[in-house]
Amino acid sequence: MSRAVLSLGSNVGDRGAHLQTAVAALGRSVRAVSRIYRTPPWGPVPQDDFYNIAVIVEDETVDAKGWLVQCQALEQAAGRERSVRWGPRTLDADVIAVEVRGKPVISSDPELTLPHPRAAERAFVLVPLAEIDPTAELPGAGPIADLLASMDISGITRVGHVH
Repeated sequence: MSRAVLSLGSNVGDRGAHLQTAVAALGRSVRAVSRIYRTPPWGPVPQDDFYNIAVIVEDETVDAKGWLVQCQALEQAAGRERSVRWGPRTLDADVIAVEVRGKPVISSDPELTLPHPRAAERAFVLVPLAEIDPTAELPGAGPIADLLASMDISGITRVGHVH
């Protein structure tokens, strides 16, 4: 059994619809979906706020690379353009962490580094994840509750649900 934590975000077009479509496309593998959080953009590019969610998925037939392939397909289906690093996007889908048979997958592969190398510093990833798995830990970084305790999350607000 493979279990993954995915982080989905959108700040172009109908942000909620992009997230809803992505969750629907994940189908029966979805085990939990956080509420939608409006978050300030991260990085050097001026842009609109994001809508972010965390999704926990499970599937016996999908490995870590398979979750990456699914995330890339979700982005492509949403018409994501990769013209500016950390720029605006219809959908950003990241694999944050993967477990296989209850054991964390650790990878330094540049195509899929696990756990996600910057997840421990990103409140827009951790706040939605804490909602659906408050005891979650990022391998090598510790419990997400401890990571969040040292972050400024004042700019993050709940704005709705994925239906």
